[in-house]
Amino acid sequence: MNEVLRPAQVHVVDLGQGPRAMLALHCTMAYSGAWKGVARALEGQARITAFDLPGHGQSADWDGQGDLVDHVAGIGRGLLGAPMDVIGHSFGAVAALRIALTRPDRVRTLTLVEPVLMGLARDTPEFALHEADSAPMWPLLDAGDVEGAARHFNAMWATEKSPAWEDLPENTRRGMIRAFPLVGQSHPALYDDAADLYGPGRLESLTCPVLLIEGADTHPIIGRIIARLSARIPDCDTCTIPGAGHMVPITHPVRTAAAIRAFLDRHPV
Repeated sequence: MNEVLRPAQVHVVDLGQGPRAMLALHCTMAYSGAWKGVARALEGQARITAFDLPGHGQSADWDGQGDLVDHVAGIGRGLLGAPMDVIGHSFGAVAALRIALTRPDRVRTLTLVEPVLMGLARDTPEFALHEADSAPMWPLLDAGDVEGAARHFNAMWATEKSPAWEDLPENTRRGMIRAFPLVGQSHPALYDDAADLYGPGRLESLTCPVLLIEGADTHPIIGRIIARLSARIPDCDTCTIPGAGHMVPITHPVRTAAAIRAFLDRHPV
């Protein structure tokens, strides 16, 4: 279990001010600034420490050694001071769960937004639908069309209200293309539990309060994952954000922050 203390190759930012110290992990193909809206809505209550995942934003590329989720969790563990409220979105939620399982003494509460623990839903129709929806990406990637694969991935997790690929800023598209190969590299943890997150007794061992957030209009597999997590985590609340899809912390930051604030109020420092 490696811990990395603010290495030069990892870009770290602090967002907002407040008495509660929070650590936030963003989703694949985003960057630490994805939490700015939530931080603004929590201004006066929380100071959020966030970092760019490897291969994202201003952080260096991942060297490919070991398991990606454990590597990202190691960065997060290195940023934990006194007990903190840990928040993760999508892939970031998976790494956040790893942090909570490996450093329970440093995690006061855990909020998982749209966690993509696909292996938890492997035996379901929702899993089969997700696999069918994502299948066109891999031939594109194998053919060297990383942009095409990233574009498909982005569209698969978007809603009707999301901007089209062509309407995204060029630097945003470049960042997504750069980060997309990590989608495949995260599969051992997301599909096969390489990071040891949800085997027998693992979720049941969580000692901190947990909040699970999903968007009402997200991909159906997320609802199945949320249901299976909530059935096994001892102290667990759930929240659905109306009108939101997978990118709920970015598209609905005020409602996301309101759910987090209500959760934190139930668990004062």
